[in-house]
Amino acid sequence: MSRDTRLRDEGRPMPPRSNPTARQERLGAELRKMREAANVTAREAAALLGSGATQVSHLEAGRFGASEERIRRLAAHYACGDNRLVDELVAMANDRGQGWWEEYRGVLPPRSLDLAELENSAHYLRQVEVIHIPGLLQLESYMRAMFAYGVPELPATELEPRIAYRLRRQEVLTGSRSVPFDAVVHEAALRIKVGSTKVGRAQLEHLLELSEMGNLTLRVIPFDVEGFAGSGYSMLYAGGPVPQLDTVQLDTAHGSIFLDAAPQLQKYRSLYKKIEAAALSAAASRDFIHRIAQDM
Repeated sequence: MSRDTRLRDEGRPMPPRSNPTARQERLGAELRKMREAANVTAREAAALLGSGATQVSHLEAGRFGASEERIRRLAAHYACGDNRLVDELVAMANDRGQGWWEEYRGVLPPRSLDLAELENSAHYLRQVEVIHIPGLLQLESYMRAMFAYGVPELPATELEPRIAYRLRRQEVLTGSRSVPFDAVVHEAALRIKVGSTKVGRAQLEHLLELSEMGNLTLRVIPFDVEGFAGSGYSMLYAGGPVPQLDTVQLDTAHGSIFLDAAPQLQKYRSLYKKIEAAALSAAASRDFIHRIAQDM
């Protein structure tokens, strides 16, 4: 039994979470967006709930949980007429299951676990990569070559969990859910030899095998394509159950960041369309990858 469940059963107040997950933060953020759209202050929301403004602040930061009854009361008070969105927020609040990624809590950075949860809850995934093969499509040998390039070099006790975790993440494509995945990869990512020539050729052959999967669409942007100026872009767009709950994940030198503001989501939807328009068709991309593999 978790601490939160024990405290709730005993009728004792639960302390704020010190490290809420991205999902918990997102639920709180959506409640804040709803309140602000209704021009309701945190103090007014607190009065409705019979609490204080500090408690509302904790709720909207994901540090406090939200019950279905509380979410629906707030939505009604905020005059939110989007019943589908409210239902999905309730589903987020009720999703207290322990995903497989929890096995790595305390072993890997929290944002890494948030990424796995994001992928597993997504209704579809779209990714753009310019320099590297997308992690969900990487062979183990390719992963090891990438991690070996890090400074300082990871000891085995740090390396092996990262390899196992990344391989486990790939089940979102090959498991029972088989989430639809559209990937756009630049030719640079195909030609850069991460590791040896043998590793590079094996990775390309692996991509060709994966491209036959019904839920995967893999497209390539060649070097000589005209009109492509997004050479620095790398992003993952995770589609939610409703468009308001979409999420963009970006890799930075300091780890993952997650974007969910409406203008940001619209920006990356438009950006993906531009990048996709520069890519070859799926069939032409397979032929292109095959030629590169033969040339290695």
